Amino acid sequence: LVQLVESGGGSVQTGGSLTLSCVADTDLPTCMGWFRQTPGQAREGVATILTLGATTYTNSVKGRFTISRDNAKKTVYLQMDKLKPDDTAMYYCAERSISSCHYSLTFRSWGPGTQVTVSS
Repeated sequence: LVQLVESGGGSVQTGGSLTLSCVADTDLPTCMGWFRQTPGQAREGVATILTLGATTYTNSVKGRFTISRDNAKKTVYLQMDKLKPDDTAMYYCAERSISSCHYSLTFRSWGPGTQVTVSS
């Protein structure tokens, strides 16, 4: 399994920005994804990215969040702009080492998460 560690979470006001990072202990797998979860709710897929940069986003973050990856640094990022209180959640990164890449699919390794809190 790939070891993943997220960082960059914190507390911001509505309209603010945060950038999350996820570092892997190996070369980044083919497909990387960001997910989020609030207590009592199902985990939600946020965005995915393939090795060469193809991305998918859930509708609620399109135009506000940007996923990217730096394969040399073994790091995937989630730039979050125009944050809303509904974005408050624990954010997780995850990987799947095959080219079919969408947050609705099964991911293998997960990080411990980083908390994002957006206040109104």
